[in-house]
Amino acid sequence: MGRGVRRPATYTALEDLGRVRLSPYFALRNFLYSEIGNHYAKPNIPDDPDLMIEAGRCLARNCLDPLVETFGPVDIRSGYRSPALNHFGATEVRPQKCSANEKNMASRIWDQRDAQGRMGACVSVVIPWFAAQYNAGRDWRDLAWWLYDHISFHEIWFFPKNAACNLHWREEPEHRILSYIAPKGRLADRDLVPDPMRHQRYADFPPFRAIRYPKISADG
Repeated sequence: MGRGVRRPATYTALEDLGRVRLSPYFALRNFLYSEIGNHYAKPNIPDDPDLMIEAGRCLARNCLDPLVETFGPVDIRSGYRSPALNHFGATEVRPQKCSANEKNMASRIWDQRDAQGRMGACVSVVIPWFAAQYNAGRDWRDLAWWLYDHISFHEIWFFPKNAACNLHWREEPEHRILSYIAPKGRLADRDLVPDPMRHQRYADFPPFRAIRYPKISADG
């Protein structure tokens, strides 16, 4: 499926869209699941599949593929939201589960650029290798600083359950990390001097991208 992809109008067209490969390890279907969409019987279909694919490929190749090649399989908790589904989640669901569309452009809404014209995409992810250690008492900042030093991201938000994080790629990244886990707030951004001792926090992590999977085409 190449450029000029239309919004799927049939089941088979949506099936074909889901088969589009974003990277060696991820297809578009991996990011279409939505609890809100399923519970309320609301479709999660992009308005601009071309932009969604382009943004999703940048997210997968810059942020997710390095995780898979370092830690093994990762859990995708939630990914893309269509403009219509996100608006429903921000206005009709109580308590509200989504931010307004204007805040989610180039974030959860992959197929809309933000007000500055930037492309972006966001996904919520759990790394099982680290989650098991976090649940046993390990500090979430060990993973945060590893991500800071190894992954090309725009923004990361950490959450208390399983050290899940919203991993956000965007053009013109700000490279900031924030958390709902104590100590809450901003850990890193372009204006903060990073912890000079941060490398010791993840000294026992697996070597970066050391897992060698059989080679497959990134375009599927």
